[in-house]
Amino acid sequence: MEWIQVSITTATDGIDIVCDKLTDIGISGFEIEDEKDFTEFLENNTKYWDFVDEELVKSKQGATKVKVYVEAENAADTLAQIKAAMAALKATDTDGTFGTLEVETASMLEEDWANNWKKYFKPICVGEKMLICPEWEDAKDFGDRKVFKVNPGMTFGTGTHHSTQMCIAHLENAIQGGEKMLDLGCGSGILSIISLILGAEHATAVDIDENCVHVAYENLDMNGIERNRYTVYSGDILSDSTLFDKMNVCKYDVVAANIVADVIIALLPTAEKLIRDGGTFICSGIIDERLDDVTDAIEKSRFEISKIVHSGGWASILCKFIENS
Repeated sequence: MEWIQVSITTATDGIDIVCDKLTDIGISGFEIEDEKDFTEFLENNTKYWDFVDEELVKSKQGATKVKVYVEAENAADTLAQIKAAMAALKATDTDGTFGTLEVETASMLEEDWANNWKKYFKPICVGEKMLICPEWEDAKDFGDRKVFKVNPGMTFGTGTHHSTQMCIAHLENAIQGGEKMLDLGCGSGILSIISLILGAEHATAVDIDENCVHVAYENLDMNGIERNRYTVYSGDILSDSTLFDKMNVCKYDVVAANIVADVIIALLPTAEKLIRDGGTFICSGIIDERLDDVTDAIEKSRFEISKIVHSGGWASILCKFIENS
């Protein structure tokens, strides 16, 4: 079926009245993009990233829109009503409070929504052993690489980022078989699940986003791994002592934190309590400009830096924990 996307450029103060006008026409479903929400999100969550794509920020500046979708076959009358309603509203908005109220249209096929995005995701060889493969692709042409199946449409991380790929390469050497692994800031669970694929006995994962629990378990199931080998929690391990106690049931052989510099620095004392003597600590998600901050903190801890790897402006650090250092 063919649909027409109707996009109305407005302002934060105009969202409600634009939606009211559309409701009067008989339209009940809206897609809202509010520039103010995006700006507030960036400002209130800066501790979770050191880098934000400038092109993404530019694309959201002045980009408050209300979007609706109408069937192309019966669109002419509805489009005429929308344009008339916006023109009438603009005539009353002498101060420009509601934005430009420009109406733009684009044709969209239903099958495009469902499938076109898939063409951007192909199997990726990572390190020497792993293949990250979308679930609809065939992995048979990639030799004897171990396969991590993923559905990029549902997850928080697909393995394409430099920081994730560096972590996976470290894990290939750290996991020899039978290890207990801990994934701090697990997102989609990619690092912990790949650890199980590489031969870890059990993996524990945690993320502040409660949605990650469901996604990580779905990725586990997609890769045919038994749930008794995997435990996922949500919460802030730095402030939640009950959560820490749940995770502090063993000393982990491998701990990974693919987050950002400030969170890695804050996690170091907690990681020291959870890792075994001689265990491997992998940290990544560090932009090159913050590398010195992280290495300085590590040098004051009981971790010893074994290796630093760079890729695409990002750095990853491989460490050993020396309990009596």
